[in-house]
Amino acid sequence: MPIEKNQVVLFHYSVSDDQGTVVEDSRGGEPNAYLHGHGGIIPGLEEALEGREAGESFSVTVSPEKGYGPRKADAMQRVPIKHLTGAKRWKPGMIAQVKTEQGPRHVLVVKVGHKFADVDTNHPMAGKTLVFDIDIVDVRAAEPEEIAHGHAHGPGGNH
Repeated sequence: MPIEKNQVVLFHYSVSDDQGTVVEDSRGGEPNAYLHGHGGIIPGLEEALEGREAGESFSVTVSPEKGYGPRKADAMQRVPIKHLTGAKRWKPGMIAQVKTEQGPRHVLVVKVGHKFADVDTNHPMAGKTLVFDIDIVDVRAAEPEEIAHGHAHGPGGNH
């Protein structure tokens, strides 16, 4: 069954930056699951998966515009250290999680003071051209509840 809107797609992936360094790899864990056509993954990846079928493997290069967006120069913010989660002691270069009105967000710690940290709120992969190696594991019709919620449920999805 070809991938189209309102189908749940399970896939394994690895993503490399433009230097060929692997940044993330899902193999060895559960496959990623998403509801096609609902913006649950970056646009360049969703477009590349459209019409493909379970068992297919392919690579796709995604530009920043179809990925995590361009880097924004004005993305530096000063936040109270107590709002950073993910470690006890912070050092520049570490990735922290911050709660925002839009939900949890990953930020890059740039500078640490006594009470405040300067963080870069750009997505760590913003401004990068990325290469995804995809293995489509399974494609199935979404349950009505998944369509209503706008995301996949079960292993690899949300609960």
